[in-house]
Amino acid sequence: MRPTRLIALSLILMASLTSAVIQTPQALADNPPRKILTGWIPYYRTYPSAGKQNGGLDSALANADLIKEVMPFWYALDSATKISDLYTPANPSNAIGDTLNKLRLAGYQIIPTITDSTASKDPKTGSTQKMVLSNLMVDAPKRDLLVKTITDFVTTNNFDGIDLDFENFAYVDGSTSWATTQVRFIAFMKALATSLHAQGKLLSLTTPPLFDPTTGKKGYWVYSWADLGSVIDRLRIMTYDYSTSTPGPIGPITWVEQTVQYAISVVPASKIYVGLPGYGRDWVTSVQGVCPSLPINYLGTVKTTAAAATVVMRDAPALAATYLATPQYQAKYGETSFTYQKVYNGTTADGQLTQCTATRVVWYQDAQGFALRANLVAKYRIGGVSQWTLGMEDPAATEAIRTVAKSIAPDVVVANLTSDASSTVYGGLANISGTFTLPDKRPLAGLPVRIEVKTASTDWTPIFTGVTNVSGILAAPMILGENTQARMISDGTWERAEGRTTELLLQAARRLTWLKGPTSVRRGVAFQLAGSITPIPSASQGQSFKLTLFDGAKSSQDVTVDTSGNFVATVKESVPGIYRFSLSAPADSKFLASSSAILAVVVR
Repeated sequence: MRPTRLIALSLILMASLTSAVIQTPQALADNPPRKILTGWIPYYRTYPSAGKQNGGLDSALANADLIKEVMPFWYALDSATKISDLYTPANPSNAIGDTLNKLRLAGYQIIPTITDSTASKDPKTGSTQKMVLSNLMVDAPKRDLLVKTITDFVTTNNFDGIDLDFENFAYVDGSTSWATTQVRFIAFMKALATSLHAQGKLLSLTTPPLFDPTTGKKGYWVYSWADLGSVIDRLRIMTYDYSTSTPGPIGPITWVEQTVQYAISVVPASKIYVGLPGYGRDWVTSVQGVCPSLPINYLGTVKTTAAAATVVMRDAPALAATYLATPQYQAKYGETSFTYQKVYNGTTADGQLTQCTATRVVWYQDAQGFALRANLVAKYRIGGVSQWTLGMEDPAATEAIRTVAKSIAPDVVVANLTSDASSTVYGGLANISGTFTLPDKRPLAGLPVRIEVKTASTDWTPIFTGVTNVSGILAAPMILGENTQARMISDGTWERAEGRTTELLLQAARRLTWLKGPTSVRRGVAFQLAGSITPIPSASQGQSFKLTLFDGAKSSQDVTVDTSGNFVATVKESVPGIYRFSLSAPADSKFLASSSAILAVVVR
């Protein structure tokens, strides 16, 4: 939580706030969808066929009803003190600040991803150096330096948190190093969580799958979800790349569900996000004939041992149609596949005409596959799904997620805030009352609600948390020290959306001003008037205020206050009569103009 700052405002709690729990209805049909979709926005373009540079950004902005937070995939950790920007070199015509502004204007939480690029090739041997990142976490001083680098990066850029996708130490270092690295990684993550949380920032962790060790499957246990579940704020599971070296599904549904079942046993479900692949794989399963080497060399790529090609999800149907293939949904895996044949023509290296025919198989997740995985959100009440990457998807797949999200949408909360006095004096009382109901006006009793305030000199600050009574009302009197905006907020839960009242301006409108003096004096004899203005800003010592004389022809003179806001003025009137005086203070950012009661002095 963000630290609470002391402000010039006191809250007097109403006594005996009663509460009760009522049954809330299921999500209404016209509710907006639950915001279950998150995703990575890469620094490179995600529409290769269309040539759009900002495909990930376009996708995010087009689906604001489904998305609450995004992870710009733009940064890499090079050393304990350096985080490099991958976005700017790749996007010379799209400034990083402009892209971030668009995301912020859309209301997204921005939680960028940092990848691990610390491992480098040894200049002498050419081999990749191992244990580089692990050694940056080896002891407290080194961990603290890395923690500071990341925390400063988040706060300097005003990000909402950071997502760590540190995969190199798991892949490059090898599993024999995991026991050593795991201890270091846990200590580092706990220190980073403490540092970020002190700044009100979030810590997200992206990892490959882990499984319940009692089943004999472990997965990438170096990431130790059981030890980190209580300190991280998000766990994004890369439930894809199940089949890499041989043809098969990208992330079969039973495999995905097994890792989710383990995750919720060691990590709060609301923190967990299932990975969705916006891509598929295209493997060669057989080759007939001799593939050409000119004008394109297919000898190394069109063979059964070659690495699979990547297929962007949105392009998969067109690929199938081009080769007259029919995609088939494989219910066992929750994925779609099709087989096609492609002919490659050219010449051999010595110029002879040649031709080969490759049989290829494609696996990917379409709208039906995305909907199946999105339904895990409802089944296990997890936080949502994370798509790698936004911009690669078929629009129909996003619409399938939206349909699921609407079916599990939380109840809308209608919140209103009123006050019995929109204006009072310094130190005066304003009773505020927040009412929280469902759209059908049924009250939400026992609802935790926090009161936040904002003044000219402070940002929004929580000052009290209470619960609504049986009528769905939280009421509290507030002593106002200056003009103050107030609002009430109920946090979103699985059952209901966030409730947020409009911001209500409560004016501590007028400073306290008073004026005293004699009631009767002789003409021509000087007399003194004493007065005070409260509160007086610290910068106002020596500031002049108006002492006004109402004598038919209104006139005034300036008076100067001391550090306590007090003054004494000397007055002399030579003509008998009744003279009326008033002390006035001008308006400023904190107060309206105010005047004291009129003091009448008889000059005889």
